[in-house]
Amino acid sequence: MSLKIGDTAPDFSAQTTEGNINFYEWLGDNWAILYSHPADYTPICTTELGRTAQLKDEFAKRNTKVLAVSVDDIESHHGWVKDINETQNTTVEFPIIADPDKAISKAYQMIHENASTSATVRSVYFIGPDKKIKATITYPASTGRNFTEILRVLDSLQLTAEYSVGTPVDWEDGQDVVISTAIRNTDIPSKFPKGYREVKPYLRYTPQPNK
Repeated sequence: MSLKIGDTAPDFSAQTTEGNINFYEWLGDNWAILYSHPADYTPICTTELGRTAQLKDEFAKRNTKVLAVSVDDIESHHGWVKDINETQNTTVEFPIIADPDKAISKAYQMIHENASTSATVRSVYFIGPDKKIKATITYPASTGRNFTEILRVLDSLQLTAEYSVGTPVDWEDGQDVVISTAIRNTDIPSKFPKGYREVKPYLRYTPQPNK
């Protein structure tokens, strides 16, 4: 059975390029992005890990740690990181898990047998400080991830975890959001002092509360 939104993210201990870690202890009170790579020394993964390193400050300001996993061993990872730094003009400073026995990949259902019995797909897990899975995105091995979208989803998750709002289609940080249908109009002024506009009784917009 696959992991679902709201499920507890499996804990694990692992050898990584940044040393041995216990996932829950390493995560602490932060958010996490855990994402998989089919294999070391592959072109699409190289660009993805490079992009992740380039976005270090963006993840940091969102109180988010990034953790990658590949089924190759730690020696292979260290050699690959040198290639990533060279070809992507960056410095990888986040952990890449060595998962040669595929224990972590299997715990997170990152191997989809109808695609490959050994290589992982491109899974992305958004994990909250409460160790719960907040969202997932899955790509085939042939399609590189969109990190603009990953950051957008992270912004939405963090916003909606704090306020009774949702983010509408194509929403970007700083744009208006929709008020939860559970909120009565009479309660809006106290909860959303910036005001609101009603298009329909169930469709009410308000400026992003934390901006």
